[in-house]
Amino acid sequence: MRIAIASDHAGFEYKEAIKTFLGNHGHEVVDFGTDSQESCDYPLFIRPAAESVASENCELGIILGGSVNGEAMVANRIPGG
Repeated sequence: MRIAIASDHAGFEYKEAIKTFLGNHGHEVVDFGTDSQESCDYPLFIRPAAESVASENCELGIILGGSVNGEAMVANRIPGG
């Protein structure tokens, strides 16, 4: 399965662990960022991940963050995402 994954800085460590787990179980993981624990603006990473699911480039999307409230709002604005 091709899976999109994205996070803000608060979810970075979890994102990396999930990527490893999924990769070890035969899934292709497409990482949309972020690439560090440095503070960042999550829409830059969450929106492209949601768009990849909406366009069927990825079959599933996983988003992570501190509370994930804002991240969910960004993802849910994408029709079909």
